[in-house]
Order: sequence, then C-alpha cells, then structure tokens
Amino acid sequence: MPAPNPLSALLAPSSVAIFGASNDPTRISGRSLRYFREAGFRGGLYPINPTRDTVQGVIAYPDIASVPGPVECAVIAVPANLAVEAMEACVQKGVKAVVMFTAGFAEIGPEGRAMQTRITQIAKDGGIRLCGPNCLGLFNMRIGHTPTFSSFLEEGPTPAGPLGMVTQSGAFGTHLLALTARRGIAVGVWLSTGNEADVAVADGISFMADDPDTVAIACYVEAIKDGARFAEAVARARRNGKPVICMKVGGSAVGHAAAASHTASLAGNDAIYDAALRQLGVERAKTPEDLVEIAYACTRGRLPRSRRLAVVTMSGGAGVLMADAAEEEGLELTPLADESQKAVLSWVPFAAPRNPVDVTAQALNDPSILDKSFDLLLGKEKFPAMVGFFTTWASSPQMAEPLYQAVSGAVSRHPDAYFALSAIAQPDMQRRYEAAGIGVYEDPWRAVEAIAAAVRCAERLHTPPLSVPPLPRDLPPLPKGRIAEYEAKRILAAAGIPVLDEILATSAGEAAAAASGLGEEHLVLKIVSPDIAHKTEMGGVMLDVPAGEVGEAYERLVARVQARAMNATIDGVLISPMLKGGTEMILGVQNDPVFGPVVMLGLGGIFVEVLRDVTFRIAPFGCEEAQRMIAELRGAAILQGARGQPPADLDALAEALSNLSLFAAAKRAEFTSIDINPLLVRAKGEGAAALDALILTPE
Repeated sequence: MPAPNPLSALLAPSSVAIFGASNDPTRISGRSLRYFREAGFRGGLYPINPTRDTVQGVIAYPDIASVPGPVECAVIAVPANLAVEAMEACVQKGVKAVVMFTAGFAEIGPEGRAMQTRITQIAKDGGIRLCGPNCLGLFNMRIGHTPTFSSFLEEGPTPAGPLGMVTQSGAFGTHLLALTARRGIAVGVWLSTGNEADVAVADGISFMADDPDTVAIACYVEAIKDGARFAEAVARARRNGKPVICMKVGGSAVGHAAAASHTASLAGNDAIYDAALRQLGVERAKTPEDLVEIAYACTRGRLPRSRRLAVVTMSGGAGVLMADAAEEEGLELTPLADESQKAVLSWVPFAAPRNPVDVTAQALNDPSILDKSFDLLLGKEKFPAMVGFFTTWASSPQMAEPLYQAVSGAVSRHPDAYFALSAIAQPDMQRRYEAAGIGVYEDPWRAVEAIAAAVRCAERLHTPPLSVPPLPRDLPPLPKGRIAEYEAKRILAAAGIPVLDEILATSAGEAAAAASGLGEEHLVLKIVSPDIAHKTEMGGVMLDVPAGEVGEAYERLVARVQARAMNATIDGVLISPMLKGGTEMILGVQNDPVFGPVVMLGLGGIFVEVLRDVTFRIAPFGCEEAQRMIAELRGAAILQGARGQPPADLDALAEALSNLSLFAAAKRAEFTSIDINPLLVRAKGEGAAALDALILTPE
C-alpha cells in the first residue's frame, strides 16, 4: 500500500479544530465552520472559543488541549499576536497540519518576517505542515473539508469535480474559482498558499498528482521559491498522467514590483520562467481566460494523442477560419483519403470534402449526414480529435436535439476520440454536452486553440523525459574572483567546450615563436590582463595580423594598452589563429536564485544586443534538448543556411551547449556567471570554437 501523501493531514484530515471560531457565520473566523457544516464534513469538528459553550450549534472548547481525542488539522483565525501561542498549543496536542488565515507576517516587513520565522520553526520542530500564514485557506470538496473563508462558498458547497487548483493569491484564486464555475468546470481540491512559510505551490501539485479523482491541475503563481521542488512536483504529475497549467505573473517591471510586495514573494526573470515551464512540460496560460479555457479543454474526456485534427462544419467561412487557427497552433488538417471524399460527396454533392469537411446546411434536411460524417472521420479516417462548427443549431428547436444525439452518439461509439463543439447552446444543453465529455465553445478560433493546448499537454504526458548525460566528476575547484579569457577557456576546454589552439606570450620574441609554432598565415592578438574587462574598448585586440609581423605587433599592442590603462597589470598577449566565416553565438550561464544554473543561447554580435534573440534552459540537459533550444531562436534560419550561406554545424553547437550545462550543474556552488562570447559556429562538419570567455566566482 502506498505511503500517504505528506499533505494528507492538511487536505484530507479526519478531524479539524478551528481557533477563534465565531458564532457569526459571516465573519472571517465564522465562515469556515459554516462551510464545514454545509459541506457535510464527517470528521471531528472542534470550534475553539473560550467564551462560548457552542459555536453555530457545534460544541465548543476553551482550548485545543480540552478537545477529547486527537486533532489532525487546525485552522488558526486569531490575531498575529496570538498566533504563536496557538501554534505552540497545536504542537502540544499533536496536530499534524495547520491552516493559518492570520496576516501581518513577512508581507508587512522585518518585524512580521521575524514572527513568521518563529512560527515556521515551531511548526517544523513540531512536525506540523503549515499552510500560510496570510492565506485564504483551502478546500477538498470530495470530503467536505473547507478550512477557508473564501466568498466562493457563500452560496453553498460546490460539486467535487476533476480540476485541482493551487494559487498563491487567495482573493484572485477565488476569482479563478468563480470563472471556472461559470465555465462549467468543478474544482475538487483548491489550495491557496499565502506567504508559503512551509507549504508551497509545489506541495499542492504533488498532492493533486496523487489524487485519483483529479484529472488536471491549474496554478496561479507569482514566484516560485524552490525550483527543484517545483520541478519534482510537475514530474510527479506528469508520471501520473495529470497535465499542469500555470498562469505565471510578475513578468513586467510593474508586475514584478507588485509581486515582490504581495504575499512576500519575489518574482524572477520572466524569460527564465517561461523557458523553465516549457522545459518542465507545463502549459503556460497568459490570461485568466487562457487558464480557464485550457483547464476546460483538459477536463473534457480523453486528451488527443496526435496533432491530426478533423474539422466538420456547416459553414465554409467557419471552416476557413478554423483552418487558419489550426495552422497557427501547429495542428495538422490532414486531407481525407480519396475514397472518403467520394463518400462525403455522395451524401452532399456540393460539400467541401477534404478537411475542413463542409457538409453545408443539408443536415437540416437529413440529420443522418451528421452520424455518417462523424463515423467517417473518427472511425475510418481515425482522427484522434475533431471539432464541429454548428453555430445556433445547438439551440435551435428543430436541430438542438438531433445535433446532441449525433455528437454524443459519436463520442459513445468512439471513446478514444476527442470531440469539441463550436456552437451557441442554451445553458442546460451545454451542460448536457459537458456531462457527455464534450467541450462547447462559442468562438470557433478559441475552440481550436483549446484543442491545441490539450494536444500539447497530451504530448508532454506521453513523451518520456529526455535523457541527461552524467555530470563530470573530479573537476578542480574554480579560482576565486574574475577568471579572465585565457584561464576561463582552459577550464571550459577541460569541460568539453571547443577552443582554439592558442599560446600566451610574455615578450615579442615569444609572440613571434608562437606565430611560427601555430603555423597559421594570419593570427589574432589579445591583451591578457585581470584589470581589463573589455579588451576591444582599450585597443587590446588586433585581428588578421600576418604571422611574420606578430613580434612587432605584440610591442605595439602592449604599448597602446599601457597608454590607455596605465595602472593595469598585463600578463601577456594571447596568440591564436584568425578564423573567418561562421556564425557568432553567445552562450552564458547565470545562477538563478530559483532554478539554479540556467543556460542562455543567442545570436552573438549585434544580434543579441539589438534583437535580444535568446532562449534559456535549466541545467543540466543533453544534446536533444540543446537542439530544441537552437530551434527556438527567431534567427535559427541563419544557422540553417539562409541566403545561400552554408548550414552551420548545429551538432557541434548542441554539444557545446550540453557540455556547458553539465559543467554548470557540477559547479553550481562555485560560480555566479559564465560567458562565452562569441562561440564561433563554423560550417557543418567544421565544428565550433569559443573565441572569448569569462567566469565570475564569489570573492
């Protein structure tokens, strides 16, 4: 028998005590008890109120120690100055989980942060899982467990449905609950995490991943504090077949500042978040409507396992619109086989039979056309997903019932298919469709978008995670401080990053000998100094120097730099071959506070500064993931051979990216950033080479 989930005491307890329970069911401290009673919670329910014998008709206790028998979960709805005492009492009683509504902690400043640290330590030492403080609570409608004061339950308990939801904002989480309810999605388990002193979004995802009745998980996130914890939770959901949909806010400058002051969160770089969510297999929603619609699509029957989509319509115009949407979303409107097209034309001689299949309004005269069309597309043609556009037929006195019977019958006969309907239906008819596992969308474009999101979620669930090579071992410690080009490239070369043959010369004679030894006709000279960060700006680089002139060039280069940077220590001049052609790329790593080492890739030179065409990945990763990074660049066509240029050596670039990620993961505690700019990627088969590098480590 599997071990209980670590949050079982919080989200599925057998008994609950409520500190500060009010007899007034409209007050924050009274709502939770009212909701418990209305939802039919069958466990032990113990109001803690020293001034009353009963609260809302339930026997009350002066303190938790007076409660007979064990208490698994407690709700703390008392002022901040009493919260510490309540936490200590919970420890003495053996409580396993606490939901703390109380505000006035880390979100208000240093004094509140210190108090939050204290209650967190009490909880940790006492083996208590703490949700909050400053949270709106949670509910598990499957058992009537409602430790929340959310206004969402004011009109009574809601059905326990297939969607799980985790949110860092309680009030906005309530708004999302209302939106999902209006859309016909029932939420079974809902968790607001507040300040996340202990329980975080990741913990909620893990619980819902294990819940057999949760089909999909939706999240509202301002900031993730522990990237590894979040990644493991998402991986758990993925293993258990649950898509995770996340609305991550705080990407704008203003939004970033707001997130920093709300629930004491600190938002990270949005480009990194976006790449991390994509890499982890999370479907990102941009707006509340996106979140709701994607959740809706993911809770309507079986997810489609292919990008092949059939479109059937009674309107040619709608078919064209949905074809446009499908192309934009990356779905494939595969044409029907010739035999199938002939069958469609035999039913409706003036139909459009390829895909979209336009059966016109002829089904008004012969509704059997619908049955035959659906069976052809889902049966003989075996499309995994289909969307039908039937405008107001779903609310027509003549066609509403025949259309419903045809669509629901097709779903019954083809249970492995995914069927969505774009139509305008009365609320009761829409609920009938939804009960049959069929999503209904008034907007045909939105219907295709939602199906595409469901397809992406299915692809992630059914595609094994990419393999990651082992991290390098026995690497020597990195020096402290700024590691300049010469030493940085030596370190990176040992980690598998390609570099050029090069020689450090400390005199004109050594420079001339180096030129002879390298055997190149033209060379590059670069000043080597720990005090010069930007060599070009100081005149510290000479390009395309003939081999016979390197000794003289050495003296001119050193003199020029000494004149411009009189106090700089010069360690010598780096002599290396002069390469021409190829594409300059920039590779970098930064130690992100959330996800750890994050690798960046972009087009080098002016491209990265002007176009900001970059992409990111969490380290470590293998060459296949690196190839995906390369393909994401807007300028990927340049690497593939644009305007007659030879294709670049993408395999060499991918290998360099992967090796850099492995090195960064192995050295995560020893550096703050790594820059390789540029990495010159030559023509296919010719490899790549790091032309400059810099590693920064803590002093």
